[in-house]
Amino acid sequence: MTTPLFDEEHEMFRVAFREFLAKEVVPHREDWDRQGIVDKALFTAAGAAGFLGFAAPEQYGGGGIRDFRFNLVMGQEIQRAGVAGAGLGITLQSDICLPYFLDATDDRQREAWLPGICAGELVTAIAMSEPGAGSDLAAMTTSADRVGDHYVVNGAKTFISNGINADLIVTAVKTDREQRHAGISLLVIDASSPGVSRGRNLDKIGMHAQDTAELFFDNVEVPAENLLGTEGSGFGHLVRNLPQERLSIAASGTAAARAAFEWTLEYCQQRNLFGRALASFQNSRFKLAELATEIEIAETFIDRCVLDLNAGRLTPERAAMAKFWCTELQGRAVDLGVQLHGGYGYMAEYPIARAYVDARVARIYGGANEVMLEIIGRTLG
Repeated sequence: MTTPLFDEEHEMFRVAFREFLAKEVVPHREDWDRQGIVDKALFTAAGAAGFLGFAAPEQYGGGGIRDFRFNLVMGQEIQRAGVAGAGLGITLQSDICLPYFLDATDDRQREAWLPGICAGELVTAIAMSEPGAGSDLAAMTTSADRVGDHYVVNGAKTFISNGINADLIVTAVKTDREQRHAGISLLVIDASSPGVSRGRNLDKIGMHAQDTAELFFDNVEVPAENLLGTEGSGFGHLVRNLPQERLSIAASGTAAARAAFEWTLEYCQQRNLFGRALASFQNSRFKLAELATEIEIAETFIDRCVLDLNAGRLTPERAAMAKFWCTELQGRAVDLGVQLHGGYGYMAEYPIARAYVDARVARIYGGANEVMLEIIGRTLG
């Protein structure tokens, strides 16, 4: 897994995060899977260890290091440990939500929110999808009407990761119903505000430890000072941050494929069939050889995209390519892993079985892969 992409500092960070997962996550995975949610103490433990806000300025309790290679290490180690569901809350906070609080806020907002986010005392979520609007953000109907010094928010969101645990919700709303993209704004809503209610913790086929909720807003009064940027600038903020979100998903997908490959290779080397190791059969060797090659190619592409992101030149279409290709690869890897594990691959106690059901959502969230192809296709003339 070590590549020229990483420096000694990243590898030291890898060791520390691997130890954190072994201590704070792995022992609780089965309980959290049954609960359908991680204990909120996981976030304060991650914050205390410096794993939530390393991209935030030091004055707010962050690490002052804006380098996505650290995020990549975290995603790789979460997949290696087989705790994708439990680990998603951490990567959601550091990879996907934190950029909004860094780039779309003013000094007063950063002072109010960043210390708690970095410490894990404020769990964050982003609410875009609605019951009738998923990948088509312009079709959202959740509204925010300005009344004096506050907005009144009404509507509903669904499929919101960290939705049960969240304290702060970056919420996409329509401040101008007559406009499509130009009418979208972002409000940070305190989840404890009157009128905010959480529906059920959604029962998913995978990622069981990740709380995923419905959220409802009934005449919720949100201070106008909680607006990110200006009215109508929400879609622009979303577009700027989506490449990092999609790269995060792509990187996790590639790491999941690597983990599935390694579990399957080890199993095939140990499992005997007709008096021979399963790995000695040509079909097994060829299938694993193909997968190993594809993973190497995907990892090389991810490394390049990470460097592009760090340099500020990762384009939406290249991020879409990464998200599409790497999550499709993840699906192929876990499917092959289950097949070569035979009956054991269908048993929930095996990591490959859990990885199989966890993987399916990667081709849907962050923008369905069909939407990724549309984004790529539009650039081809």
